[in-house]
Amino acid sequence: MLEETMGTLFWIKRYLLAAVPLFAILVAVEWAKGTTAPADIGSAAIWAAVAAAIFTGAAWNRYRKALACPACDAALPKRTPGKKR
Repeated sequence: MLEETMGTLFWIKRYLLAAVPLFAILVAVEWAKGTTAPADIGSAAIWAAVAAAIFTGAAWNRYRKALACPACDAALPKRTPGKKR
């Protein structure tokens, strides 16, 4: 069941959710520096793509090996024994 929810489309969305905002941030930094040449924007795109690939690849590897995710576990609400939702 979990495999169905974390298919290819899930990982593509996760990659884009990392790459697009990072690209926007890097372009904004270049714009603030006053260097918005096409080469600078291309560099921002490459850095965003590489960083998002590393982020998504690490998450996929952790998922594939079924390793615990402390950040994910910390976000889950704690259940008290005997208490119903």
